Amino acid sequence: MKTQIPNWLIIAGGIGQIFTALIYPYIRHNVFDWYNDLKQLKPLNQEIAKTYERYIQGLNFSFGLIAILIPKDLKDGTNLAIAITGLIAAYWVGKVATQIAYYPMYQIPQKAIFKIGSYFMNFLFTLFAIVYTWLLIINLSTIF
Repeated sequence: MKTQIPNWLIIAGGIGQIFTALIYPYIRHNVFDWYNDLKQLKPLNQEIAKTYERYIQGLNFSFGLIAILIPKDLKDGTNLAIAITGLIAAYWVGKVATQIAYYPMYQIPQKAIFKIGSYFMNFLFTLFAIVYTWLLIINLSTIF
């Protein structure tokens, strides 16, 4: 029997990814004071950092839209499904690995809302990594 991921889980992950894209400006401004730190950089480096900020938001939003709009296509075993789920899995596994390896060195504000938010966001990132890795494995299993 072939293991399947329910569409609702893929769609829920998509909603979560869109949520992360929409919440990032709040987190950067209110939790990390990112904009004040950014002002300390040279103008070109400021623009580079802002560009990467937009890439991250755009990818999170786009990955979410893909999951919401075409969940069945993400698990149909086609070459495109393998490529897309592989890309998204690598993105989120990389995010989780970075989170574990580097972020514990830094302090976030100790307000309860930020601590709870940190656990919630880490849960979401891990969920995305698991769902897309699972999808990739299922898609690859159609080949092997």
